[in-house]
Amino acid sequence: MKLSVIIPVYNEAKTVEEAIRKVEAVNIDIDKEIIAVDDGSSDGSLNVLIGIANEGRIKLIKHDSNSGKGTAIKSGLKQASGEIVIIQDADLETDPQDYYELIRPIINGETRAVFGFRTAKKPASIYWWGGRLVSLITRLLYGGNVKDVNNGYKVMTRDLWQSLDLQSHRFQICEEITAKLLKKKEKIIQVPTQYFPRTKKQGKKLGFKDGIISIWTLLKFRFFR
Repeated sequence: MKLSVIIPVYNEAKTVEEAIRKVEAVNIDIDKEIIAVDDGSSDGSLNVLIGIANEGRIKLIKHDSNSGKGTAIKSGLKQASGEIVIIQDADLETDPQDYYELIRPIINGETRAVFGFRTAKKPASIYWWGGRLVSLITRLLYGGNVKDVNNGYKVMTRDLWQSLDLQSHRFQICEEITAKLLKKKEKIIQVPTQYFPRTKKQGKKLGFKDGIISIWTLLKFRFFR
């Protein structure tokens, strides 16, 4: 069995190499491959990734222009060969040491889908509370009890990923994934994961507009798709 780790990268030159090292350092009992997708970075991220790829440590996919996290994930899925696929952000807000607990329910045959939900000692930020609001709206529209729709840690069997026929290009892919799984009545096991939030000044990319798009995406897939 193999785990495919897809890392969407857009202007994360300061953190992406460490993120990859952290993924490499995870000690799990199955093989893993790392697929980094540079989504048109302009800050030197691509040069960092080329160096790592030349060492044979990752598969590298390059987008000529910025197309969004969703597009990067879809590109990574086309190259993934593992039976289990996990999404890893390149910003160090999450810790790959959580992989064991995230993949265990799938390996044990308990489910085909696992979501992380973020835990932090000091979570009080507009992004945290915005995520809580989106998760509440998800529960109202679809039922279920997904605690953290926008957590980057979404883990599924490759066949389940492929069955979703994902369409979203940007951050709203999280809402699309969640909506489609809930509509399919797919069992989602949720696992607490560590969270180290950063600010806009530190490179946080999500904003108020993204929250509005997230809510619209949930409504779209509930009533129009």
